[in-house]
Amino acid sequence: MAHRLRPVGREFASVAPVRLVFEREISAAPPAVFDALARDVTGWTAWFRVVTLARPLDGGAGREIRLVGAARFRETILVAEEPEVYAYRVDVTNVPGARAMVEEWRLEPAGTGTRVRWTMAVDGVTPFRLSMKASRPGLAAGFRDAMTSLDRRLAG
Repeated sequence: MAHRLRPVGREFASVAPVRLVFEREISAAPPAVFDALARDVTGWTAWFRVVTLARPLDGGAGREIRLVGAARFRETILVAEEPEVYAYRVDVTNVPGARAMVEEWRLEPAGTGTRVRWTMAVDGVTPFRLSMKASRPGLAAGFRDAMTSLDRRLAG
């Protein structure tokens, strides 16, 4: 059953009760990575294995995301500062126990490539917060896999 989350702003990525931060360097340049994140929303299914559907909504101001396992998210884009930051807030989800969620992607030049930092910031009931902390290793592996796939996609 879908439920509405608390509307939080970009700053939530820095102050959330649970912050999961993952970082990886890839060879693609920041503008190409930004385009893949912010402009080619439907392309997420090609490089982020857990994403089964990704589509822009509201003329690009929002997104609909579905994940393996049937999790669904309706999101609002909070910031798209090319080529450095892309962040969005989850407004509606069917994930039980979630109260607020923001994801932020920061891109920094790293030689000729990009250092990608993904922050998942969440709040929710205690069991949800604990499950998010416990899922850190799986999320880290998924992020590494996604960045490897994205880098290959952008090189091709």
